[in-house]
Formats: sequence, C-alpha cells, structure tokens
Amino acid sequence: MTTKRIITEFPHSVTTIEHLWIKLSDGTRLAARLWLPDSAADQPVPAILEYIPYRKRDGTRTRDEPMHGYFAGNGYAVVRVDMRGSGESDGLLADEYLLQEQDDALEVIEWITQQAWCSGNVGMMGKSWGGFNGLQVAARRPAALKAVITVCSTDDRYADDIHYKGGCLLNDNLWWGGIMLAYQSRPSDPALVGEGWYNEWLNRLENMPFFPALWMEHPLRDRYWQHGSVCEDWSAIQCPVLAIGGWADAYSNAVFRLMDNLQVPRRAIIGPWAHIYPQDGTPEPAIGFLQEAVQWWDHWLKGEQNAAMDGPMVQAWLQDSQPPSAQRPVSKGQWVGFDKGTASNVTHEPRWLTRGQLNAHPDAEAGVISICSPQNHGLMAGEWMGAGVLGETPPDQRVDDGNAEIFDGQPLAEPLSIFGFPQFTVELSSDKPAAMLYVRLSDVSPEGAVNRVTHGWLNLSHLQGHDKSVPLVPGQKVRVPVQLDGIAHRFEVGHRLRVSLATTYWPMIWPMPEAATLTLDLHSAQLSLPVCHQPLVIDGPIKEPQSAALTPQTVLTQGRVDRSISYDFLTDEWTSVTNGEGGVFGEGVYRFDDIDTTVDHNLRRELVVGNADPLSARYLLTQTMKIGREGWQIEAVITLEMRSDLTHFIVSGDMVVSLNGEEEFTKYWHERIPR
Repeated sequence: MTTKRIITEFPHSVTTIEHLWIKLSDGTRLAARLWLPDSAADQPVPAILEYIPYRKRDGTRTRDEPMHGYFAGNGYAVVRVDMRGSGESDGLLADEYLLQEQDDALEVIEWITQQAWCSGNVGMMGKSWGGFNGLQVAARRPAALKAVITVCSTDDRYADDIHYKGGCLLNDNLWWGGIMLAYQSRPSDPALVGEGWYNEWLNRLENMPFFPALWMEHPLRDRYWQHGSVCEDWSAIQCPVLAIGGWADAYSNAVFRLMDNLQVPRRAIIGPWAHIYPQDGTPEPAIGFLQEAVQWWDHWLKGEQNAAMDGPMVQAWLQDSQPPSAQRPVSKGQWVGFDKGTASNVTHEPRWLTRGQLNAHPDAEAGVISICSPQNHGLMAGEWMGAGVLGETPPDQRVDDGNAEIFDGQPLAEPLSIFGFPQFTVELSSDKPAAMLYVRLSDVSPEGAVNRVTHGWLNLSHLQGHDKSVPLVPGQKVRVPVQLDGIAHRFEVGHRLRVSLATTYWPMIWPMPEAATLTLDLHSAQLSLPVCHQPLVIDGPIKEPQSAALTPQTVLTQGRVDRSISYDFLTDEWTSVTNGEGGVFGEGVYRFDDIDTTVDHNLRRELVVGNADPLSARYLLTQTMKIGREGWQIEAVITLEMRSDLTHFIVSGDMVVSLNGEEEFTKYWHERIPR
C-alpha cells in the first residue's frame, strides 16, 4: 500500500488565518480561511481559490489543512471560501451552480487581487462542486484567473451529474439531496460569528429548498441544466485547464470531452480512483497530485518554464483484467499516454451480436430477440459514484447476467486494449411508450468470473434529444444508440468480451412506469470498440503522494459502511441496504482538536423493489447529522421517502433539528412531481 509522505519543511513558512470576511458589493459577507506565506508581506504571491459550500470550519477541514498548507508552503496564498448561504457566510443557498454563485466568485477573485499579498495572478481549483464552478467561472473570463485545476467534475450538468444519466433518474438524486439537507442543517459556529448565529440558523432552516424535488422538477435537459454546462460554449474558457478523473468515479466522461473540445492549453490525468483527490486515491495507486498541482501553478501563475506541459495530453491508467470484487483497494495496470484525447492511437472496431455470441463479422442468421428484464436486474451494480469506501465496486456480474441477455466473444488470442467510449447501436421496437435500454461490457475470465468494465443506458423516449420526451409508438422500429462510459481497459489472453442487455437497472436507476418488452433486430446490433493496438507506455504522474501536516483530530469511533441485499420469498421483493455508521463515507466520528468540534454523520438507504412491478419501487433514506462541542450541540434527524405511480414521483420527508437536546425546528415535505 502507498504511504503518503508528510512534508514539514517548505521553502516558505506559513501563517493560517482561521477566519476572515470578504464583503461583496451587495453587503453580503463570505467567510474565508487563508493560508499565507509569510514572505508575501514583502513579495506578493499568486493565489489559489477553492470556493465550495461544504464548510471550511468543520466540513472539509480534514483535507484542507494538508493540501492547502502544502500549496502555501510552496509560495501560494490559498483562499478557501464558503459560498453564500453555507458555513459562516451570510445569506441563503438556493440551489447548485446559480448565476449568483458565479457572480460572487468574480467578486471574490477581484477582492483577492486587491490584497497586498497577492501578485495579481489567481488559480482556481476544486473537486466535485468546486471542480464544476472552477470551469464555470473560467467561462466568465475574469482577467486575473490564469489557470484551473478541475477534479471529478463535469462539463454537462444533465448528462453526467448525480441527478440524471441517459435521460433516466438516478436514485443518487435522493441520496445527494438528503445529504445536502443534512449539510445545510448545521449553523455557523458562534465562536466565529457571535450571537447572531442562532437567528441566521433558523432563517436558513426555514428557507432551505427541498433539494431532491427541486432537481426532479427538470427531467429534461432544459435551460436549467444548460446553465453551468460549459459544453454549451467551449470557446468561453480561455485559461489553461488541468482535468483530473478516476475510473471508480462517476465523472470521468467529462475529462475526455474537455480534452477533445477545449482550445486552450490543457492536460488530463485519469487514474483508477474514486471521487477523491488523488494524493489519497483509492483504488491505488495514489499519486503525487500535490506536486503535479504545484508544477501546474508554477508554470501558469509564476511563469516558470517546467515540465507542466511535457509529455502526452492525457495520462491514463490502463486497467488490467482483474477478478471482480466489491472490495478492490488496488487496481492492476499501467500508465499510458494519448496525445489527442479520445482520437489518438485508437481505431473503432465493430463487433456484431447474434444469438448469444459477439462476433467479429455480421451474421445473416442473427435473428430477433425480445427482452423484458425483471425489476431486480442491477443488484450487483455497486455505487454509481465511488467515494473510496470498500464495498462500492461492482462484484461478480454473473447474478445480474442471469437477468439479462448476454452475448459472448471468443477467447482472445492476444491482449485487447480499449480507450474511450464504446458505442452500441441496435434497431428495436417497444410494446410500451416508455422504456430504457441498458448495455454492459464485461471482461469474462477463463474461470467464468465476470468483471464489469463499463456500461451505459438510454431513456428511449429521448431518442430525439434529451431536451424533449417523445413517447415510443408501440411496435414501431427505431434506431437506438447507447454510448457506454469512457474507459481504459486491457482484456487478457484467454478472456472473453461480454455484452449484456437489459431493460432495468435497480437500484441505480428509478424504474420506468411500466415493464416494457423490447424486440431487438440483431442484424442491426453492433458494438463499436475504441481499440488501442499499441498503447504508449509512460512513466505516468509523480508517484509519491505528499502533503503538509495533517489536520489535528481524534477519531472517537471508527466508521463503517455495511451493505446487504435480502429477498422476501413471499412478496417476491428485493431489499438493498447501505448503512453508514459514524460517517457517510466511512470517516468515523471525529473531533477537530484545535477547534474542539465533533462531527458525526450517519445515513441509511433502503431500496425495495418487486420483481414483477416497477411501481413497487420505494426508497427510504434516514440520516442524523450531529456537530458541536460542550454547550453547543446540534442534531438534525432527516427522513425521506420516494415512490411513484404511472404519472408522478411522490417524494416526502421530514427534518427535526435540535439544540442541546431541545427541539428547535421541524419541517415537512410532500411533493408530487410529474414523471
């Protein structure tokens, strides 16, 4: 296992300012934490901005200290800002990625450039939300923003975020909406903001949006999703971009598109990791991401001539065939390079589907098949977005393949490497106006174990585009293209490729209103593989993970995330349970020693579906969020439930928030949202 090296001696000594205010033109104060090289008093330095709603004080403190301390020690002022309505900042948080969020960021960047310690050059970085808005702010072209590092983010808010995928509603929409309710239930710390914290807290609670329903009200790719999707105008981004992704994350597709479409200096690193910064990356190998970032900043913010732009545009971890497992701490493979995004070193080679076979040549006798999968197909999916916790990766797919139509290739006589987006096309008809097609590409070992390599799906009422829903005409043949997620994978000699087709994918995707039967014309069924015959083997990114000193904290209770599936023989129902105790992402119950603040977040997901009836699907999410110290103890208990009928989703819930054991606030929700 890789050991991260803690660096204690840096070129610059650093002073950390725990809390300061950035006052905006409308009077709103944004709260910030600052890591400042002491030398900046005499010699101004470039600044790095991370701008997110996850609470600088006690939300991201664990990762902020070792990362931002590292950048500051190498000569950068680092400004970690809580967005409007989050953490200690004034105001209300109404939604994700609002225009107001971008406008505030522009003012923050201008404020930074006016500080005596700033040289005038600013970089912006972030993971997930911060990766999104780094790109979005870059598209606004503030003059001082000279470069961006975006980690685990997307250019397309509808196609590749946590709400919808392939035009289908992801069940993680409810999960993430519930987590946002918990995050936003926490008040500002009175130790920083004084007595006004209480009234501001109640105001936030009262005005908090019902996040999951808010996002479900936009089932099509309308202006709501177009806003903040930088793919709408690639030319708007004029500063260099370093994009980071991971195969165990859900956001790696955007890295391909950014490299293929941006016209600015750009680089990409895609490793095996989940949704975490890659100096802590799992599955391993982790990398020296902070050294890579400093090299990037040195080049674009300080003007140094270094290796930041040397080598191939894309450095990608080419994964080897590996036994399937829900617990995969290490990925086998090697680093390879590509000079021109998805187009370099790659040829698209077709494979044709016949009954049960995947062939290199079309078959005139391919025939016709019908598919109507049971609702429990997908139980072995793993997590849509890995967060670096064991149990997230998909286990052996043989269980799911038993509920799908499968097509196997011949054992390979030589290794086969792919890089990019596999594409599946077929002509089919449906007996219902609403249906979906799911496609999985797997690696089958000689022993028969099935490892999912990549997958994709499409809501078939979106064949004319995700901006409109056009019901299928029962019995009418249509051409269906399904793009699978981008991947780099090497199939070993003796292994077989497998394509699996289905019409459901629970519990990752909410079911269609009716169980549709699809009739596929296999003469038209084709898989296009992005084959890389001679991958360019490279040394890859800096190998040794480093960081500054870790955040002082005490783990009071080790966290655990339990996962289980059960079957009720009498009701023919499957129940999938994920139970995170002491930390949604396995972090445990912990105390930040230097600010005497304890954090405890528990979450349980229970998803139930009957094999025969899509309307049997129901989702119960319960969580508790606790934070505080002696004399200031906050607890929020949140319960959400989701069901559906033929025409509507039904989402309900309640939130009870307490201070020092006394109930302070209660809220109820009940929404019917058209499907």
